[in-house]
Amino acid sequence: MWLWALLPLSLAVFGTAGIWIVYAISVSNGTVNITERFPYISECGSYPPQSTFFSQYCNICAFLGLWIVALRFQQVRDYADHGKANTLSAVLGFLSCVGVSVLGNFQQSVQRVVHLVGAFTAFFLGVGYFWVQLFLMYQAKPSHDRHWVGPCRALCCALRTILVITMVVLARTGHRSAAALCEWALVMLFFCLFGLFGAEFRHMDCHQLKVQRHVLQSHCSPVSVVSNHHLTPVHVR
Repeated sequence: MWLWALLPLSLAVFGTAGIWIVYAISVSNGTVNITERFPYISECGSYPPQSTFFSQYCNICAFLGLWIVALRFQQVRDYADHGKANTLSAVLGFLSCVGVSVLGNFQQSVQRVVHLVGAFTAFFLGVGYFWVQLFLMYQAKPSHDRHWVGPCRALCCALRTILVITMVVLARTGHRSAAALCEWALVMLFFCLFGLFGAEFRHMDCHQLKVQRHVLQSHCSPVSVVSNHHLTPVHVR
């Protein structure tokens, strides 16, 4: 159902627009001075009034990201399962999205340590998540649009990996403007990678939620689970 493709595309568009709106507000009210050096995204969202918008934007992005991660996990599971790799991708994706929420709610100017933990969780685990997704794309069958999505995803993953390492090195050597530019490019690629899921989600159909019991005992009471407008009888103790 092609409407599912709107979910990752909405995250990509909303996330990209959100951080640039935060940047525009911070520059217009003088919170950051781009004539001195280029600011980090976190610096733009550290002070009111844009800090409130930044927090909400991060929470919404984290929620949409968690939704996408869960749907992609189920989609790969329906195609071929791929056990541990698919589970690993789900764990990395969930933690990365939680990191986005943490960095948005604990501003750098208030809780620097917690903010940095959230940022590194979002960046580093996010890189790992999309590398695993690249692997799963070539393992799960069928994989629609692989001929162009695969190279695009591989290129974005490679650039993200390079940018993460470069950003850390530049930040530790005192080149803060260059490190900030790497961070902005890194986040743009983050949204591009989520947006690429639109190509795979447009082939997605509704999934059934099934509750199964390996051992059914006589004293279990039957109930029904509503799934895709059908009633699936299960037994729950």
